[in-house]
Amino acid sequence: MPPFKKQLEQDRPLIGLWQALASGYSAEICARQGFDWLLLDAEHSPNDMQTLLSQAQAIAPFECEVITRVPFGEPVVIKQYLDMGLHTLLVPMVETAEHAEALVRACRYPPHGIRGVSSATSRGANFGVNTNYLHEANDMVTLIVQIESTKGVENIDEIAAVEGIDAMFIGPSDLAASMGLLGQPLHADVTEAIGKAKAAMDRAGKPAGIFALNPDHARQCIADGFQFLSVGTDIGLIISGAQKVLGEVRAE
Repeated sequence: MPPFKKQLEQDRPLIGLWQALASGYSAEICARQGFDWLLLDAEHSPNDMQTLLSQAQAIAPFECEVITRVPFGEPVVIKQYLDMGLHTLLVPMVETAEHAEALVRACRYPPHGIRGVSSATSRGANFGVNTNYLHEANDMVTLIVQIESTKGVENIDEIAAVEGIDAMFIGPSDLAASMGLLGQPLHADVTEAIGKAKAAMDRAGKPAGIFALNPDHARQCIADGFQFLSVGTDIGLIISGAQKVLGEVRAE
């Protein structure tokens, strides 16, 4: 598959699903369903390098992009993820252009960045079989920054202008919390802030993504021009399915 930043040039929204179970088995099940992308969450889920690897391997046979959310935007972690072949990264809580610029450098080899060189033992380089990897790697990476705070929205134009940021993703729940509206991600004020952020992304020509909160919200986000969106979580699907079948069986 082409890099995710190239996939985002399609004229249809790319639909994804959050993976929070930290299981290669469940990741494979979800990959078989036809999602455009699956996100492996290392920020709020019990993932480590081995569980991320097993999920990436389980998804690899399918036409489904692996996006990985790092626990925090730090160069050592980013280096490990890229070496493992996780070339599409979502970095949470980006609030300034300076942070965004540091993330770009962490994703690139010198002289354009600070990424360490270890291609011979890197899954990302096909364990050295891809002899041109060092020269191709920068083009393979898709760096997505997550805007999920009032400070991030305030600085959105400067962040969006950073060269090397390939796409931007809005987290409504954390944004709501930062606005003093904890647990109210669909509040009108949050929606207004999201609209402001989306407009800045459009002006900068950066593809915009969002975590949709329900099917109606997802359809509205598509209508608003979001190019990629998550429509739920693996845990949420299990809960809703379990509640549905239990309710049907117990119904009088």
